[in-house]
Amino acid sequence: MTSFFKIVSFLEGASYILLLLIAVPIKYIGGNEFWVKILGMPHGVLFILYIVMACIIKKKQQWSKKEFLIILIASLIPFGTFYVNNKYLKK
Repeated sequence: MTSFFKIVSFLEGASYILLLLIAVPIKYIGGNEFWVKILGMPHGVLFILYIVMACIIKKKQQWSKKEFLIILIASLIPFGTFYVNNKYLKK
């Protein structure tokens, strides 16, 4: 289960970076919403999956309330899920 969460964590972070650094600038600079529409839905699904998976494996990983809060907040910060992968999912 943890290895699947690592994959979801990586994909969620990568989709967030692509959305923020490629799709959104193309939308607002180039006026083309295509990439936001293409990347937005997968990112949303991965985001929800990340949150649900974190809730499921919290007890197994024995995360404190502070660690769990950091893991949840990391999903909102660019590159945050990569930090979670390296710090909390190495076990």
